[in-house]
Amino acid sequence: MSRIDETRRFLPVNIAVLTVSDTRTPGTDKSGDTLAERITASGHRLVARAIVRDEVEAILTHLTEWIDDPAVDVVITTGGTGITGRDVTPEAFKRVLEKEIEGFGELFRMLSYQKIGTSTIQSRALGGVARGTYLFALPGSPGACRDAWDDILKWQLDSRHRPCNLVELMPRLREHLGSAAA
Repeated sequence: MSRIDETRRFLPVNIAVLTVSDTRTPGTDKSGDTLAERITASGHRLVARAIVRDEVEAILTHLTEWIDDPAVDVVITTGGTGITGRDVTPEAFKRVLEKEIEGFGELFRMLSYQKIGTSTIQSRALGGVARGTYLFALPGSPGACRDAWDDILKWQLDSRHRPCNLVELMPRLREHLGSAAA
């Protein structure tokens, strides 16, 4: 299972949080607050935070800006991953992703199943990589954000996690882009 190798150095990661919602405001964004609190409590840096409407172009604007920002290593979104007509976060992700991390969505739904049963099939949570930046789309509930962070992301974004973690792969995520990406 998850274990931390205390002989290794912790490397803080720069993380941006995007809440996708037609109704949330900075005062009512409990899911964004949940992520922000957990990110900083884990020793990482919250480098940006925003709220956008459930619209593909609005989501893409922030994703693209943060993907292109060398100060952002990871983007975590919350909201817009359901199956209603306004839920379009996965559609926006698929327009920028170079590689999907299928295991993230699979593991999230497996863990979620233990708590909410078959209702987990309504989640389209996903992860991937775009131009060297990790992207993770989480459901919009604080509970789902807690589960995704506490049970998956907290471990995979810790450079000390063994047997392997996503942080140690970061220097190699842009290899396919050639010397222009270095």
